[in-house]
Amino acid sequence: MRQEIIKQFHEGHCLDAHKVYGAHLEKEKDQTGVRFSVYAPEAQRILVSGSFNNWEGIDLHRDHDGSWSIFIPGVTEWSLYKYKIQKKDGFWIEKSDPYAFACEVRPKVGNLVVDLSGFNWNDKTWISKRRKHFNEPMNIYELHLGSWMKRDGLFWMNYEELVHHLIPYIKDMGYTHIELMPLIEHPFDGSWGYQAHGYFSLTSRYGTPKQFMHLINQCHINNIGVILDFVPVHFVKDDFGLRYFDGSALYEYQNEKDANSQWDTQNFDLWKEEVRSFLMSSASFWMETYHIDGLRVDAVSNLIYWHGNKQNGSNDGAVAFIRRLNYYLNVRYPGVTMIAEDSSDFPKVTHPTTDMGLGFDYKWDMGWMNDTLKYYALDPIYRQFHHHQLTFSMAYFYSENFILPLSHDEVVHGKGTIINKMWGSYEQKFSQVRNLYLYMMTHPGKKLNFMGNELAQFKEFDESTELDWFLLGFDAHNKFHRYIRDLNHVYFYHTALSNQDYAHPGFKWIDADNASQSIYSYQREDEHSTVVVVLNMTPNAFEHFRLGVPHAGLYTEIMNTEKDIYNGNNMCNYFPLNSEDYPSHGYPQSINIRIAPFAGIMFEYRR
Repeated sequence: MRQEIIKQFHEGHCLDAHKVYGAHLEKEKDQTGVRFSVYAPEAQRILVSGSFNNWEGIDLHRDHDGSWSIFIPGVTEWSLYKYKIQKKDGFWIEKSDPYAFACEVRPKVGNLVVDLSGFNWNDKTWISKRRKHFNEPMNIYELHLGSWMKRDGLFWMNYEELVHHLIPYIKDMGYTHIELMPLIEHPFDGSWGYQAHGYFSLTSRYGTPKQFMHLINQCHINNIGVILDFVPVHFVKDDFGLRYFDGSALYEYQNEKDANSQWDTQNFDLWKEEVRSFLMSSASFWMETYHIDGLRVDAVSNLIYWHGNKQNGSNDGAVAFIRRLNYYLNVRYPGVTMIAEDSSDFPKVTHPTTDMGLGFDYKWDMGWMNDTLKYYALDPIYRQFHHHQLTFSMAYFYSENFILPLSHDEVVHGKGTIINKMWGSYEQKFSQVRNLYLYMMTHPGKKLNFMGNELAQFKEFDESTELDWFLLGFDAHNKFHRYIRDLNHVYFYHTALSNQDYAHPGFKWIDADNASQSIYSYQREDEHSTVVVVLNMTPNAFEHFRLGVPHAGLYTEIMNTEKDIYNGNNMCNYFPLNSEDYPSHGYPQSINIRIAPFAGIMFEYRR
């Protein structure tokens, strides 16, 4: 098997490189120990030194293909080790193992021998039923594990502790998935994991691999999917890492211009077959070893185009890598979900690779996010002149399978938080942010929200401090938190809001052109029910508003952003409304409704 994996590794079609390279506890000739293996074709000599040999160093043996290996008896789990590599010029460098399964907690950079086998998984039922949720609710809670909630408000919780806090919270709030910002080992907390070096190493900040397995296992038992952020674009420049690993540009581009990224990191050379195999194996490793349900691939536009700029042309080697990655992962793990964080207009991102697509299942709708947040920042007086900003998304929506993201990127670097982006006074901000979320949850597409958004937090994301949980002691924030929870549950249980997200019959405008009043209305459909949505984007109230409806019958208000339990003015439609033979908005039937200032309303018609 070893030789077959190495052959595939050099051909760029390998998902199992970590089963050959790295530090593996083995038994050879009746002796237990560890086999150390590393790929470094330009190295002249490689030593492995560690806690098991007083850091003296033992020579690895070179194979003809540039792989190096040695079995050392007596080495046990949790032993520390590093590689010392002699370059062609005779100088020595000290390196971390690219395939290590664990590292010391930063700022230390030593590797740890870890046994990843033997965990008692109880998620067989979940795995067997795992699916991509195209015609089901998908409501993702994005979080940074180190700063979601801290022990005593100060210290990182470990993976096992998070089981007792995170899982009950996710269930109560009605999210279907969590998306974890990168847990690949990384040296700098402030990179949030997006500038990494250990692509097979779970960060040791929050505990051990077995503790993380316990967290994932419990998520699955509680019907919570787990998506992990994955960064195949670039890696850190730190001397101990992948850069000039064997004295040559092994993982990065030879050309410095192509190698250097806009983040002061090194770009992976995705034309190299061994680099492709390294990253595909990493992606597969997280799915196989930790039962991860999907990957959100970071900065896809920087893969598609040289330095992320369309004017520089497409990076055909990276595009080929993306297609290969998605194809192989879909074959091996047919139920997992691949998500592209892509701000480009590159076509067919979520089309199958057999159709010359990139093969992702979903793509973040950055256009929807930008247009929406710009619109809600406008003074309502001027919104009538920008009415198209909330209708334009449906003009292109069916070109891809979109996720609507309000992610960590929108609450950092001086951009302000979601509630802070809203126009108006303190009270008006709350009214409008409730309106925004009702719009988001009723618009076609799956949903993603970053932690803290549900608290209406005014402070931007800071990885060094936990969320402002104390805000729940304030009435406005507590009621908003309840609103988000209720809205999530309405989304989950009303199938018309998700069953036909990517099919034209699932959405229809009732009135997309009422710019003068800044009122939007539309319907969501499936075979069971119809949900009619009305959004008022001004501080004007309407005591009698005639709304055309698609079916004759009874319409029940199932959500109103202005209920008093959500800190609204309680101008609601308290009783079910019978449609009348009064034509409106192109329909022969209509209902007469009340609309509060800045209200978002959902009515349900059941067949």
